[in-house]
Amino acid sequence: MMRVLVTGCNGYIGSVLTPLLQAAGYDVFGIDNNYFEPCTLGRAPAPTPHLVRDLRDVELADLEGFYAVIHLAALSNDPLGNVDPELTFDINHRASVRLARLAKQAGVERFLVSSSCSTYGSAGDDLVTEAAEFNPVTPYGRSKVLVDRDVSLLADDDFSPTFLRNATAYGASPRLRLDLVLNDFVATACTTGKILMLSDGTPWRPLVHVEDICRAFIAVLEARRDAVHNQAFNVGSSTENYRISELAEIVLQTVPGCSIEYAAGAGPDKRCYRVDCSKLARHLPDFKLRWNARLGAQQLYEAYRSVNLQAEDLSGPRFHRLRTLTGLLESGSLKHDLRWRHVPAAVPAQTQAMAS
Repeated sequence: MMRVLVTGCNGYIGSVLTPLLQAAGYDVFGIDNNYFEPCTLGRAPAPTPHLVRDLRDVELADLEGFYAVIHLAALSNDPLGNVDPELTFDINHRASVRLARLAKQAGVERFLVSSSCSTYGSAGDDLVTEAAEFNPVTPYGRSKVLVDRDVSLLADDDFSPTFLRNATAYGASPRLRLDLVLNDFVATACTTGKILMLSDGTPWRPLVHVEDICRAFIAVLEARRDAVHNQAFNVGSSTENYRISELAEIVLQTVPGCSIEYAAGAGPDKRCYRVDCSKLARHLPDFKLRWNARLGAQQLYEAYRSVNLQAEDLSGPRFHRLRTLTGLLESGSLKHDLRWRHVPAAVPAQTQAMAS
């Protein structure tokens, strides 16, 4: 079995991806600093064997013996990135490039980067392809641009990176995030009866289900090297671009008895982009997306009902990455640079010995 290392294995995407990789026959190991291990929706998923390690502290020995690295770990969204932009660049950019260099040195053949369509930032109404100019409007988006640029320079006959620029994710995951637009809309509709609009609803967003993101990673991993070598792909479907107001209407039709409410002073959002995903279909013709926003909204509605999601769950830290980290900082569990003061007690003993 091919050995695959997944960074961020206990996150929103990672906790969906690792069992899919295992089911596909891969020997999967992870690296995660376990910030979000307790952030579960319902029953906690089966643990993935992993090393508890800050991304910035990964060592060459941690990467030896793997055929591929799937790099998911990052400060994962715009609100997190805005709190301390320098930390965002330190973790998302510099530590990611360092990881790639170490992976190349360790003999890793494939290096798959979880990038983002937020690199296009403020692109307006026109469909943008992978050849479009970058126009990120947040530190998070800029950090992803820099990773794509710098890791691509490492590509050669022995080291093959691929950059998956994911559309805005949605869908149920064992480690749910509610700081994602469709996940949030369905959650507020279920628990409060209202879909709260923080913008005027006009910005465009491309959407893709978390399971389809994971299946795209596996498809790239299994693709011929020449089809994906040092290539960037918009991950999603060209038909799955929505205005925020359209997503609210989908939720309105999914959750009985809810209504749409605009926040006072709601205006346009600078982040506005529509993406063309036809390159992915051309290079990987056998890969087909299985989800759309309407199916995803229904899945989320049923998932939230099954665990009796409550309004207080929306205001707490469990499903919001920024609030989780803020709580860990305020409690003293994390230092100001987001490194643990001590390995969390919940980490299995055999993993603690390997922690930095």
